[in-house]
Amino acid sequence: MCDEDFSLMTDTQGSQNTLDGILRAISKCKVQHNQLLKEQQYLSRARDDQEDLAKQFRQRVVKLRISLEEDDKNQARDVDSERKKIAALHDEESRLKREIQRAEEELQLEEESTHHLKQQTDVSTAAVPEKKVVFTGETGDGANTLNFDVKPHIVYPMEEGTALITFEDEEVAQKILSLREHKVDLGGDCAITLEAKLVRLLMPCQVEMDTEVCSRRILVSNLPKKAGEDRLLDKLEIHFAKSKNGGGEVEESDMLHDSGNVVITFIENNIAKGLTDKQYHDVEFEKGRKHSVKVTPFLNGEITSFQTRLSACGRTVLLTGIPAVMEQENLQDLLEIHFQKTSNGGGEVDAFLYNPLGQHTLALFEEDCPTEDQSQ
Repeated sequence: MCDEDFSLMTDTQGSQNTLDGILRAISKCKVQHNQLLKEQQYLSRARDDQEDLAKQFRQRVVKLRISLEEDDKNQARDVDSERKKIAALHDEESRLKREIQRAEEELQLEEESTHHLKQQTDVSTAAVPEKKVVFTGETGDGANTLNFDVKPHIVYPMEEGTALITFEDEEVAQKILSLREHKVDLGGDCAITLEAKLVRLLMPCQVEMDTEVCSRRILVSNLPKKAGEDRLLDKLEIHFAKSKNGGGEVEESDMLHDSGNVVITFIENNIAKGLTDKQYHDVEFEKGRKHSVKVTPFLNGEITSFQTRLSACGRTVLLTGIPAVMEQENLQDLLEIHFQKTSNGGGEVDAFLYNPLGQHTLALFEEDCPTEDQSQ
């Protein structure tokens, strides 16, 4: 019995020990559980913090993406704007280059025009061909000193069966025109009736010319009066063909009969200027005797503006309706005699030209300037 009690005692202690161990284990588990709960809370808070950070990060990413997209758009707009500015600058540069080129071309034309005008200006009054003048006692108005006179030289084609008659007195011509029809007795029973008409001519009223100095020609004036034309031209060609006289090979020489001057043309372009710069040259026209001639520039002229007006001849009358009834000379004499008689309204005749049927005649009007036709 003692053994059993001892054994029971022993088992009770063991159980107690086991219970304590369990309690300690439970306490330990509680501690561990609490620890786990704390860790869980910590992790939960850390997770929440991480989620907040992730959310903030995502929000920042979205904002950054939007900002970058706006920056890209702004940059694209800026790039496009800069490209447009660059294109506009290129266009402006091209325009300025074209303007500069046009200005340079205009400047070149202006310089050429200035050079051309300078050439004309260099031909001063001292370079005008030698011509003797004398004061006759007459005075004139200085208002037209810048103008120049043009002598009429008009070719007038006559119709068949007409005649031109020029009277000394303009009043006679006007009277013949006022009578209009004229019966001319040709002798016997033969008579013809003519009609008097006004002669109108197309006259130049304003002429503008552009002149330039010819580089190959010279004008030689102040020539000896007694020398023959052929001898004169030969001596001038010989003199100006020599290099020691400043000349060169001569292409041709021409006499201007109206002025008595000579035009000499050289093969080369650089001869004329040297001769005109010197102006006066001693030329031997006769052996041992020299004569001083004047060399001036030869001007080429081109008409740039030509205006005309219809004018009436004051002293000339056109007779029409003349039949071919007799020889030309006989009929012309009879007509002229008829219009010389004051009884027929005529007067002194300066010129008479008859163009019969079947013929073509050109009449030349010159010297006497016609009066302006007031009806035009």
